[in-house]
Amino acid sequence: AQKLMNCEGYMVGKKVVILGSGDIGLIMARRMSLEGAKVEAVCEIMPYSGGLMRNIVQCLEDYDIPLYLNTTVAEIHGAKRVEGVTIAQVNEKRQIIEESKRYIECDTLLLSVGLIPENELTREAGIAIDPVTSGAFVDEHCETSKEGIFACGNVLQVHDLVDYVSDEAERAGMGAADYVLKGKAVSAAVATKAGHGVRYVLPQTVHTESGDVSLFLRVTEPFGKVRFTVKSGEEVLTTAVRLKAAPGEMEKLTISAEKLAAVKEEIIVSLEEM
Repeated sequence: AQKLMNCEGYMVGKKVVILGSGDIGLIMARRMSLEGAKVEAVCEIMPYSGGLMRNIVQCLEDYDIPLYLNTTVAEIHGAKRVEGVTIAQVNEKRQIIEESKRYIECDTLLLSVGLIPENELTREAGIAIDPVTSGAFVDEHCETSKEGIFACGNVLQVHDLVDYVSDEAERAGMGAADYVLKGKAVSAAVATKAGHGVRYVLPQTVHTESGDVSLFLRVTEPFGKVRFTVKSGEEVLTTAVRLKAAPGEMEKLTISAEKLAAVKEEIIVSLEEM
């Protein structure tokens, strides 16, 4: 927000268009409004917002800011500064639909088009990277594929709640301490996999003698009421019902130590609509 202000602290832009409706884009829409600007539109190329529902309500609906889904910025107009943008709807292949183009006058375009974990050091260390999360592959202790190296926080996956960041940091810290005191875990490890409706599951491997283990995941698209099922082979390890599920809201499912101890095959997390 500071870069949108001049040296005297006043807003330079007065008419704003935001591209991207993740939590940062939503919160910036509210912030721009509070600073005296008019947010003309928030455009999202996906058919749904990637932000938390509470932010959609508190940052857009409460300020009468329109959210245009399946929409992107096709052109930016202006020479010395932005004078306007042309927005357009996109088809299922995210290609611009020419006849849907329309012009919006604005003097500021704010881009909020996704977060990617910074993993330059991870790659230099030769640690395996998950192509979906863009973070390291880890076990339930947050240990990476390189023995003795642990990862947590936004370097591992993009979080929406600080509670989960704190939880992950505690697990990484305890895992590192146990490694120093006891060495590498030697119990059997199994992989976790994303099933129907699930985009990814983290941790990607789990040791079966680790006590209760929590799995963190995101869904592929917005759903209404769903039932999550965690299975290994034909054995159901745990289930959970949610009244709704959305990609912008991380889910947490816990497998009990008793169930985990008997696991021999990979663990698959999936959902079914109810």
